[in-house]
Amino acid sequence: MIVYKFYLRDATKGDIFLGALPERRKNPQRITIESIINWGRKYFCKNSKNEDIFFITTVLEGSEKRYPAPPPP
Repeated sequence: MIVYKFYLRDATKGDIFLGALPERRKNPQRITIESIINWGRKYFCKNSKNEDIFFITTVLEGSEKRYPAPPPP
């Protein structure tokens, strides 16, 4: 399963983990960098700019069921 892990780039605090979203779209032509960023912004940080949010694509194995909780601020 493909999972996108979203981070917020902060100049003073560094990179902050926001959360992870699994890819569910069946049509690969709809998957673009812009659509992934917009999806992450919709769920995690509506007021940020495109430069402030980024994601890392990971592939989860069948044994990995849960995501680790982000550290407290």
